[in-house]
Amino acid sequence: MEKPDYSKTLNLPETEFQMRGNLPQKEPGMQKHWEESKLYEKVQAKQAGKPKFVLHDGPPYANGDIHIGHALNKILKDFIVKFKTMEGFDAPYVPGWDTHGMPIEHAIIKNKGINRHEVPVTEFREMCKNYALDFVERQKGQFKRLGVRGDWEHPYITLLPEYESRQIRVFGEMAKRGYIYKGLKPVHWCASCETALAEAEVEYADKKSPSIYVKFAVKDGKGVLPEGSFLVIWTTTPWTLPANLAIALGADFDYSLVDVNGEKLLLANALIEDVLKVAGVEGEPNVIASFKGKELERVVAQHPFLDRDSLVILGEHVTLDSGTGCVHTAPGHGMEDYMVGLQYGLPVLAPVNGQGKFTKEAGPYEGQFYTKANKQIMADLQESGHLLASSEIDHSYPHCWRCKNPVFFRATEQWFGSIDKFRDQLLEQIKQVTWSPEWGEVRLHNMVADRGDWCISRQRMWGVPIPIFYCTDCNKEIINDETIDKVANLFEQHSSQIWFEKEAEELVPEGLTCSCGGKTFRKESDTMDVWFDSGSSHMAVADARPELQWPVDLYLEGSDQYRGWFNSSLSTAVAIRGVAPYKAVLSHGFTLDGEGRKQSKSLGNVVDPLKVIEQYGADILRLWVASVDYRSDMRVSDAILKQVAEVYRKIRNTFRYLLGNLNGFDPAQHAVSKEQLLEIDRWALNKFEQVRKRVVQGYREYDFHIIYHEVNNFCTVDMSAFYFDVSKDRLYTVAPDAPERRSGQTAMYEILVGLTQLVAPILTHTADEVWPFVPGTTEESVQLTQWKDPNSFDIDMALEQKWEEILRVRDEVLKALEGARKEKVIGKGLTAAVDLYPEAATLAVLQGVPRLEEVLGVSQVNVFEPGAELPGDAVAYAGLSIRVRAAEGETCERCRVVTPHVGQHEDHPTLCPVCAGNVLHFL
Repeated sequence: MEKPDYSKTLNLPETEFQMRGNLPQKEPGMQKHWEESKLYEKVQAKQAGKPKFVLHDGPPYANGDIHIGHALNKILKDFIVKFKTMEGFDAPYVPGWDTHGMPIEHAIIKNKGINRHEVPVTEFREMCKNYALDFVERQKGQFKRLGVRGDWEHPYITLLPEYESRQIRVFGEMAKRGYIYKGLKPVHWCASCETALAEAEVEYADKKSPSIYVKFAVKDGKGVLPEGSFLVIWTTTPWTLPANLAIALGADFDYSLVDVNGEKLLLANALIEDVLKVAGVEGEPNVIASFKGKELERVVAQHPFLDRDSLVILGEHVTLDSGTGCVHTAPGHGMEDYMVGLQYGLPVLAPVNGQGKFTKEAGPYEGQFYTKANKQIMADLQESGHLLASSEIDHSYPHCWRCKNPVFFRATEQWFGSIDKFRDQLLEQIKQVTWSPEWGEVRLHNMVADRGDWCISRQRMWGVPIPIFYCTDCNKEIINDETIDKVANLFEQHSSQIWFEKEAEELVPEGLTCSCGGKTFRKESDTMDVWFDSGSSHMAVADARPELQWPVDLYLEGSDQYRGWFNSSLSTAVAIRGVAPYKAVLSHGFTLDGEGRKQSKSLGNVVDPLKVIEQYGADILRLWVASVDYRSDMRVSDAILKQVAEVYRKIRNTFRYLLGNLNGFDPAQHAVSKEQLLEIDRWALNKFEQVRKRVVQGYREYDFHIIYHEVNNFCTVDMSAFYFDVSKDRLYTVAPDAPERRSGQTAMYEILVGLTQLVAPILTHTADEVWPFVPGTTEESVQLTQWKDPNSFDIDMALEQKWEEILRVRDEVLKALEGARKEKVIGKGLTAAVDLYPEAATLAVLQGVPRLEEVLGVSQVNVFEPGAELPGDAVAYAGLSIRVRAAEGETCERCRVVTPHVGQHEDHPTLCPVCAGNVLHFL
């Protein structure tokens, strides 16, 4: 008789869903399908009329390929938008780009080797526009490759005419409310970029600077200080000495005139010892006289190398932390100097031009670059006897965040937003916003509370022009509703390029007349701060587009945007509407390498997201984003990505197993009711409902790392290590329509549908790959489905507690099996029989478990009553003793269970009775 091939009677998993993901090869095709099938439009059409949730995209800068920070940011946004959609919201996503400003100008100048001052402005701007739009398209493709769903066909771009027009109206409304003014005051200035900078455009880095102590001779001591004595100042910017107009003292500080090598030096008492030590003077100081700072007000000193007086003044900014207590004051080169100078009527002198070169007001240093003059100034001070001491220090110094060169304060006429006029409203609105992390509220509050007025003008060509005209007769600024409306309409029709193409008379409203009677005008030449560009997006985009709404629900950017986009958006919104433009703000940290170091090309530790996608696929990168606590700085490296890829493999295998075991299952015909499910299947669904609840909560709180760990643990521990293992015989070997098999398939179907939906916002490609294989699906994409109502989660805690005890017993049995295996008592688990000696409470649980052998993974189980005599080889565990021995009987050729009953069916002598009965259904 020919031996039967029993493998043909097994219900083995069959599915086209492959074990290997091959994500780098598969994902582009899926993305192409999404685009061609207009998935975004279908999602939005399906969600129309539902409650809105608007995440407003902060515009990345259109200059270069995306980096890992871009990828992190866009993927986080995609998680939220897809989650909100599947939860039942209308959640449109309109991506945007920031396209004006210095970096693009620099790129054009460098790449084309041109001098921007020699190229016609309209031609130069056209070059900048084309450069920016090229990178918009390039980055757009890279963002789409991440699997980000959005309205990519209609993004917002800050150089588009409709955007620029709305920006002009924002500026006009602020001006109308009295929040825009022109003033001469020190601002951060970048000599390399030849423009003013806002505080948000300044970053701090270490710099080596001179540290000098300079003597100013008393010219008129006002009867208090003797002529010929000296006030000693300390500075780390010798180049600002040509702009010195005063020396500031602390009104209530104690000062002394000290005899040092025959010279009388005025120093603050608290700093005498430090100064003399730096000057190399040993011994106790010889104090000639002492004063309060206020007694010396209006004393006149002689500038050390210019024919100019230096007035002694009092200032609250003077401290005794360092220096001499006598503060060098140059109102044209420092905000505190400027403010105290106003009190004393000092002129605002800044003898440095926009290129960083000294003007004729700097005397002998005219034409020199400001920092290069330091050496000559110090040499001249040394030669004239005014240099008391000099050295070098390393300190934190402001740098331009674009060109990375040091910046300096320079007094120039600029346009400002008067933050002080609506600061209280800003601070109040900050309180109304939900901040995550919570420290974000304190951070922005402190920034707004401490910031000066917003310098919004830039001396650049590539930007939105400041829409102001000047009367050529009286030089008065002209800005009103009519001029703003005319300029905004022209920009909407022609873009801001028309400002540079046309003369003023073609841009002003017809019949415009100055209050002086003048009828001819000139245009403002400055452009707007790019933070004003992006800071207007809530009006130019969220308020302008019908599918969006104002204020928006969420801003999500890196933590550097507290000084940037979060700040500028709040300022423009509160200025014109009195309300914050966002209901909530979520910020993320920055990416570090695997050792916690900042990524840099010089260290060779930069992780390129495009290369990660090429090697692993976008879903692995997305899963990494979900795995980290992004609110803090996070690490990424190839080793970390390999770990994430291993977790992905386990999740993917879970999907494959679920799909394989649903072969031939039609939920409409074969699903059984919850009451008909086997208890272990009800446990699996119960466990999944708990996971689902925690995952949904994780999404709602934007805690994606919780989702990562919940899903990974569920797939690896609850499913693969237990449920799949103990269910496989039931699913593989019984008749296809057997109730116990349909019970397992029903549970697996429900888990498959729910799990696919839960991971769809994160593993967006994998979920859509799984979805067509799910029995009974009608939607073309899982992204078009809705999640189960969280309020319907049905969690049976009594069942959960019961199975916690069963699983505890199983864990103890597995330990005992491992011990017996090491001692060669048994081989594989199915070669074992176990005798259990439980306590009463555990016995009550075990007696209600059908198919206990399957649950424990052995062939035979005997459960004894409490008090039964323990054999000598039983091992005691918590509340339970276990004896492991070799199972009696033969191994069933089909299910591999060892039983004395193999061969009882004469036609199937190598099968156990259960398998023999099941085979009859196939043969």
